[in-house]
Amino acid sequence: MKLDKSKSADKLTLKQEAFAMAYVESGNASKAYKTVYNVNDNASDNSINVEASKLRHTPKITLRIRELQELAQVRHSITIHTLTDELEKARKTAQEAGQASAMVAATMGKAKLHGLLTDKAEITSPDVSMKPTTIVLVGEPVPEYD
Repeated sequence: MKLDKSKSADKLTLKQEAFAMAYVESGNASKAYKTVYNVNDNASDNSINVEASKLRHTPKITLRIRELQELAQVRHSITIHTLTDELEKARKTAQEAGQASAMVAATMGKAKLHGLLTDKAEITSPDVSMKPTTIVLVGEPVPEYD
């Protein structure tokens, strides 16, 4: 991920910058804290939460998080709707040019995008390590109620 070096990012340590980036990615301060800082396996969830909250609410880190969120919002302005529109324009352009295969490709792209078409693959194994397992459930008969 290429960083936009802002004035607030210049004031952050490398770990603070990494925390801000991890927070924006996960939306979870404790998870970001554990990802960036060397957290002892014996550390309690409460102490991790407290330290993560302190970092999250440090003014310069909060500012950097906001900057990164704005960058992510602009970068992720691509939606299913915008992609569908682009594919429809490509399909119409292909139709006007008499390119049937390009029309089909655009139509198939829209179908995949909307979950109407999925790729299927057969998975095989040279040994029996991936053999399907049958599970038989055994239990008491269900009593009949009057």
